[in-house]
Amino acid sequence: MQQTGVGVKSGRGVDKFKEMHLTKEKANFVKCPMIKESPVSIECKVEEIKELGGHHMFLAEVLAINADEKYIDENGAFDISKCNLVAYANGGYYSLDKKIREIRIFSTKKEKS
Repeated sequence: MQQTGVGVKSGRGVDKFKEMHLTKEKANFVKCPMIKESPVSIECKVEEIKELGGHHMFLAEVLAINADEKYIDENGAFDISKCNLVAYANGGYYSLDKKIREIRIFSTKKEKS
């Protein structure tokens, strides 16, 4: 399912869950709902908010990472290629369905012996 509009519309005057046909799901540690259709949800506790001119940066502690099992591969790793993700930039939506490069600077992957 591809949702377009969640990140580009304000929630002040519209119920995004209703308009985008999304399902609320109870989170384990935070009060706000998770989105059932999301392949992964990260529950966080805000520790600090830094004002940066016209924007704010939120520093948070990750309390839980919730991933749908259908996106986990045979090695127990999250497979982002199964998620049909899209990105919004400069007025357009772009598909994020292909790995183009692997960088292993701070990788958690184990070397094969």
